[in-house]
Amino acid sequence: MSLLYKFTSNKAKIAKAFKDPLFGLGLVLNQVAPLIKNDKTFLEWKYYTVFHRFPNLEKPQTYNEKLQWLKLHDKHPEYTQMVDKAEAKKYVANIIGEEYIIPTFGVYSHFDEIDFDKLPNQFVIKCTHDSGGVIVCKDKKTLDIQAARKKIEYGLGKSAYWGTREYPYKNVPPRIIVEAYMEDESGYELKDYKIFCFDGKPEFLFVATDRGIKGEETKFDFFDLEWNHLPFTNGHPNSTKPIKKPKNFEKMMELSAQLSQDIPHVRVDLYNINGKIYFGELTFFHWSGMTPFVPEDWDYKFGEMICLPQ
Repeated sequence: MSLLYKFTSNKAKIAKAFKDPLFGLGLVLNQVAPLIKNDKTFLEWKYYTVFHRFPNLEKPQTYNEKLQWLKLHDKHPEYTQMVDKAEAKKYVANIIGEEYIIPTFGVYSHFDEIDFDKLPNQFVIKCTHDSGGVIVCKDKKTLDIQAARKKIEYGLGKSAYWGTREYPYKNVPPRIIVEAYMEDESGYELKDYKIFCFDGKPEFLFVATDRGIKGEETKFDFFDLEWNHLPFTNGHPNSTKPIKKPKNFEKMMELSAQLSQDIPHVRVDLYNINGKIYFGELTFFHWSGMTPFVPEDWDYKFGEMICLPQ
């Protein structure tokens, strides 16, 4: 009954499923994912629902195909710490220093352990094991604690592994982290600089803007290391506003190189707030390798950067 409810509760998705049967198949796969134990079979069919073809996992060529290959073959226990939003801070601090770490107010197993009276007026609540359970509090007096509890407890019950087969998340314990609220020079958002690194070498990045802005869709703008804007989209449209190159861009690239040493591919996410750099997170599988590049030739160009382990 619960699977049926989850599947039918979003009317927009159901309407799209009737128009696009493969999208509907993808919804079904998400709901029955824990029942499909063979990772390769699951990923092949999930990929098919997005790209309308099966991935070439014997000789992968595109970026998205190679990410599926890495899910199946590049498994290292330390990756689990690197994606845990609480433990990753310790990992990163040991490499580049505490000065790049956003302050943490507490890590909890249950929502009711949070003592809101001891928190500052502004803060962020996240689940440590996924990417969706986030509460941004800009004014504690107006925070709907019951709604926050509902969202976070729902997030604690989710698995970031079964629906994506991203190995690093399989053994991350679901917890809650409360950390400092950060805002950049805009005064209303926090631009996210996401740097694609290959064997310790940064090659591309995108800047995420307009996230969480009411009435605005998130924008992704891709650049090379010379700050040339790259002519494609991937998951979100480009911004219509100019995006300036940070003054300490070279330092961001240096830190990204340090954090990505000896890893075939990892995305290093950083913030740059009034000239000060902060670590965001490490992402091994951008969009889980399940989002097309438009035009498609950029899927191959990014794929060329990944040298798969022998």
